[in-house]
Amino acid sequence: MALDDVKMEIGRSADESAAAIKAVADAEVVKIMTNAETEISTMKEKEEKRLKEAIERLDRQEISSAELESKKIVLVKKKEILAQAFAETLASLESAPVAKKLEQYKKMVAVSKQVIDKPKAYIAAGESFTAQDLGVSSIIVDENITSGLILESEDGAIQVDMQYKTILQTVWDRELKGLSDILFG
Repeated sequence: MALDDVKMEIGRSADESAAAIKAVADAEVVKIMTNAETEISTMKEKEEKRLKEAIERLDRQEISSAELESKKIVLVKKKEILAQAFAETLASLESAPVAKKLEQYKKMVAVSKQVIDKPKAYIAAGESFTAQDLGVSSIIVDENITSGLILESEDGAIQVDMQYKTILQTVWDRELKGLSDILFG
């Protein structure tokens, strides 16, 4: 019986050692699993934060791009409106009654006489004014002029462009900012 007790004692001791080793191993497994879960959780949080920031950045870029495209569309439309206003104003000047044009042409000649003593006038083919009507030395019909005058000194050294298109473009360029503010606020 003593041999059986020793066997039992060795078996119990082996079982206790195995249980202690298993407990240490289980504790180590729990520790490793806890560390792994913590690390995975931290990595997941960082990745979610990075993903959220990337989505927000893309949203901002998309909104900025849409706003820029919208501004471009509005700018193109404003330019179209301004071009139409220019064309309508020029058409109105060019289609003015003969008496009104004569009055304007005489003013143009009077202003140019500050620079040119006895100007000759280039006029559009459809105009029927005489040198005497305008107060100039001579009239020359020019197919390239649509409306208004080009006044020139007798020797051709000085030329003053008083075509409606030229005058309107000069005023337009100088006053475009104010005109844009009036039209578009």
